[in-house]
Amino acid sequence: MDTTLDDPLVGRVLDGRYRIDARIAAGGMATVYRALDTRLDRVLALKVMHPALAADHGFVDRFIREAKSVARLAHPNVVAVFDQGTDGGYVYLAMEYVSGCTLRDVLRERGALQPRAALDILEPVLAALGAAHRAGFVHRDMKPENVLIGDDGRVKVADFGLVRSVDTVTQTTGAVLGTVSYLAPEQIESGTADTRVDVYACGVVLYEMLTGTKPHTGGTPAQVLYQHLHADVPPPSATVPGLPAALDGLVAQAAARAPELRPYDAAALLGLVREARAGLSAAELDAVPPQARAEVRSSAEDRTGVIPRPVTSERQPVEHTSRLAAPLPPAPAAAPGGLAGRLPGGPSRRGLFLVLAGVLLALGIGTGVWYISSGQFTQVPHVLGKTEAQARKQLSAAGLGVKGVDRRFSSSFERGAVMGSDPAPGEQIRGNGSVTLVLSRGPEVVSVPNLKGKPLGAAKAMLTKEGLAPGMVTRTFDEDVPLGAVIRTDPAAGEKRAPDTAVALVVSKGRPVPVPGTVGQPVEQARADLERLGLKVELAAEQVHSPQPAGRVANQSVAANTQAVAGDTVTLTVSKGPRQVQVPDVTNQDVDSARRTLEGLGFKVKVERPLISFSNTVASQSVPANQPAPEGSTITIRTKGL
Repeated sequence: MDTTLDDPLVGRVLDGRYRIDARIAAGGMATVYRALDTRLDRVLALKVMHPALAADHGFVDRFIREAKSVARLAHPNVVAVFDQGTDGGYVYLAMEYVSGCTLRDVLRERGALQPRAALDILEPVLAALGAAHRAGFVHRDMKPENVLIGDDGRVKVADFGLVRSVDTVTQTTGAVLGTVSYLAPEQIESGTADTRVDVYACGVVLYEMLTGTKPHTGGTPAQVLYQHLHADVPPPSATVPGLPAALDGLVAQAAARAPELRPYDAAALLGLVREARAGLSAAELDAVPPQARAEVRSSAEDRTGVIPRPVTSERQPVEHTSRLAAPLPPAPAAAPGGLAGRLPGGPSRRGLFLVLAGVLLALGIGTGVWYISSGQFTQVPHVLGKTEAQARKQLSAAGLGVKGVDRRFSSSFERGAVMGSDPAPGEQIRGNGSVTLVLSRGPEVVSVPNLKGKPLGAAKAMLTKEGLAPGMVTRTFDEDVPLGAVIRTDPAAGEKRAPDTAVALVVSKGRPVPVPGTVGQPVEQARADLERLGLKVELAAEQVHSPQPAGRVANQSVAANTQAVAGDTVTLTVSKGPRQVQVPDVTNQDVDSARRTLEGLGFKVKVERPLISFSNTVASQSVPANQPAPEGSTITIRTKGL
């Protein structure tokens, strides 16, 4: 990732702390350097705003907002921000340094990725964005350049430079910031940017990883913007035949032109990705894509910039423009993506077709007309109520393809069932045409099912079937609910929630078993007592010296009077009796000194004094000097009498 270039900042120390060692990359608003924090002696990345922009308070505020926003995330898949500051005309962020490459580097080198690799990259990206979305932030500039892949395989999302709080999203009147190839239609049309613009960009990135190409391309940025507005992202399998339908469905859902048809945030999309992955076989995940590499080029489509939006009133742009600032074109004669437009100065293509048909009829060319009206067309099969896979199979048998999938709420069709198509069932369509399937998202409001007593696996399946997402699982003891079954949910059973809402599950650890104390018992008796309670017993490999007699329990791995689960294992350590310790001679010592000596060797001490005695000197001891005695046994010392 490092590329040392001639640069006036290389070798300089910013803010008296950060020594800039190499230039890594340059973007539309900032340059990133590898630097050394001389105070903490650690390598980091320094993102320095271009001096020309540092004078613009709006850009500086956005730059500082990035630091504050990312610092709040603290997510393992987000590039951490350590510090923010200024040095003269330079405004900088000090960030975590990730040694590796960007996803753009990978795509340039390898082109299309295997589905497993694409999903392995997408999942941590969505985890990072999901954390941002749940924290109230929208990234607004997701693209392969902002996905870092470390040498250790970790995936991190970088460059929250355009981040904005969800609750402060506004509609800009004249311009929008972003990267042309990944802008959602609503960003282009109205400047609206909520969590679903990041979902759209991730759909485009997934398409690019699966195919090695972008879904929308053009000679100018304006042509690409036009396609975002008027053409669906095509299914990846149209470019890479053989890709599973589930991957086509993920791209269609994430990159739907209408934001209400997309998952509401990255966390919801992550759930769909994991669900789709679970349904793919190892062969499908590891299918080798064509070895054609992605087109290696750097264009305005890949750079973050300011793009003016079309306006219908006398609004003035509110942001600076860059070299991306080209006006959106009127509908061209042959719109990108094969859309029909109106010919300049003449009738529409449909009008020309009708004129041509009329000429054919007037000339009496009946055979040709029959071929146009019948031989080239087929009826769209009735696929209502079928699963997506069943519908695709039936359409394929009729010689038709699927160009996309829309998802809508329905109280009449089960979640995942086909509730409509475009063209509709029974309508005529060209024999090699494609159909858009409309799948049910289930009811707009879902009741949380009663899962008490259901095994965890079955409970998760029921939640998914109802259109909810299995959430965090915690475990606790329960006298009545069997081990591994659900005790309760949060939200509770019967409560209403939006589809894809996560439901937390509390699962039973079974009836608690009070563990008795067995220290000092014969081993076989201790084993019998524990096994009677449903616990398993193991003996430690080695016996130990202890105050307990040989053959008795010296220690147990689970403390007495604590709770365990039936089937848990308790390890017993067997005593081989106390150690024998040589008793020292403590006669003629004062009592306190003798006590300290004996207790220091592990003995207990008892002091006996004559009925009349004024002496504190030891006259005798119960165990003679230099004789062995069991560690922990009691030594009696006696003082002198009159």
